[in-house]
Amino acid sequence: MSDDTNGGTLRAPGTNWAGNLTYGARALHEPTSVARLQDLVARTPRVRALGSRHSFSDVADGEVLVSLEHLPGVVEVDPAARTVRVPAGTRYGALAPVLHDQGWAVHNLASLPHISVAGAVATGTHGSGDRSGTLATAVRGLEVVTADGELVTVGAAQAPASGAEAATHRPDVPLDAVVVGLGAFGIVTAVTLAIEPTYDVAQEVYPDVPWDAVLADLDAVTGSADSVSLFTDWRSPTVAQVWRKSRLDAGWEPRPHLLGVARSAVELHPLAGVDPASTTAQLGVPGPWHERLSHFRMEHTPSHGEELQSEYLLAREHAVDAITALRRLGTDLAEQLLVAEVRTMAADDLWLSGASGRATVGLHMTWRRDVEAVGALLPRVEEALAPFAPRPHWGKLFTATGAGSPAALRAAYPRFDDARDLAARLDPQGRFHNAFLRRHGLVG
Repeated sequence: MSDDTNGGTLRAPGTNWAGNLTYGARALHEPTSVARLQDLVARTPRVRALGSRHSFSDVADGEVLVSLEHLPGVVEVDPAARTVRVPAGTRYGALAPVLHDQGWAVHNLASLPHISVAGAVATGTHGSGDRSGTLATAVRGLEVVTADGELVTVGAAQAPASGAEAATHRPDVPLDAVVVGLGAFGIVTAVTLAIEPTYDVAQEVYPDVPWDAVLADLDAVTGSADSVSLFTDWRSPTVAQVWRKSRLDAGWEPRPHLLGVARSAVELHPLAGVDPASTTAQLGVPGPWHERLSHFRMEHTPSHGEELQSEYLLAREHAVDAITALRRLGTDLAEQLLVAEVRTMAADDLWLSGASGRATVGLHMTWRRDVEAVGALLPRVEEALAPFAPRPHWGKLFTATGAGSPAALRAAYPRFDDARDLAARLDPQGRFHNAFLRRHGLVG
């Protein structure tokens, strides 16, 4: 570690959270002010922002990395506008209790609260719920350091109460393009999110629900609560666990059975035989939204800890056929699969969102941490899903020759070329380019 001329520290980048990726960057800067970040960006030929390190892909890697964790700023709520300004490096697990204590909430959370706000929205990360959009759909504005080092605002960014760094508004830059931006448009320093009054949630879990009954009316199952997850190994005749998370509105009542299966009387971890101490409270006991919507508690190691992840997002209309296709592969995937999860999300208008333009189902796999073995399985998974135009989750593992090829991505995303053109206009020198963006055709 050494001193950074930009007012922070300079260190070796190290690895991502899962340990499957050692960052190739030659240095990680940790600036302590936006002004110093601007200077660093303006004089560095290739630079990328690093979030909470939870991406399993190399989406955040580059020649030089910047951590946003030490930038100044606090969570600032604007009750009149029903928005909150959040420093980009803030994790959802830190944001949520601050909002709740002031009587506010966000619309949804991902399965892990350990992820940073800016990184999660930039990669299209999501929770679950037929009527809930991805986390990025809550974004109302961004503060961004552009390729020339200028600080700009995009969309309806909430001004900091302290009147901090002056920013130039860019009405020529569409918010829908840059929210799920993959770091291609600049380095986000603060995010403005829509908020709503705080609410309580109850979580109920049902073990061993027959797949035949679930697939007979999948819409009824996923629509039966505000957030629903199906955990499976793809080969058993039953869904190992159905997790239902319900807002406690005036009409809510506990649901003792789902498709004839009794609600679990004990708390469960998504992985069979694992202590559920790390999971959020179940058994239908009501509690604050941020203590139920995520699957795992902030104070524990997220998920399994020793794992890899991949996920493919498809049009909701293909859900049953796609699930059936993966169940046919269940035996072949079993040795490397820890657990799979099926989630849903509402359509949005964000150019590079996995839910752009279509109600969406997400087919997620948590794998054992064997990079070579999982890499050999991904082409088979993508081949099985190819008829359904899958969109890979940008922060997880996928191939560059199947679902992640430039041709496949262009076919799956109607605004793909528009996003490329905008990135070229905002960053003509390729300051924010990296191997990930080039490999998947997002930049030239």
